[in-house]
Amino acid sequence: MNKKSDFDENNDVKKASQKGKNCSLILHNDDIHDFEYVINSLVDICKHEPIQAEQCTYLVHYRGSCSIKKGHYIRLKPMYDKLVERELTVSFD
Repeated sequence: MNKKSDFDENNDVKKASQKGKNCSLILHNDDIHDFEYVINSLVDICKHEPIQAEQCTYLVHYRGSCSIKKGHYIRLKPMYDKLVERELTVSFD
């Protein structure tokens, strides 16, 4: 599966900051974290409802990635940073 090193973090941040208001924060699957860890991270950081976090986690597991938040780069960047701190694999689209 994808690992954090598979993504060019600087390129993702640069692309997202140039896109303006409409960008998505994407969570990618990995073989490291369990469902509970990812669900709790989405609830804590992205302010998802538990059911929403669970649904996103299943989508990531079965599809490989999922858009977890949409909005302006300025609002999404702190979430991105906190998810990276928790060693989750995220990118911008």
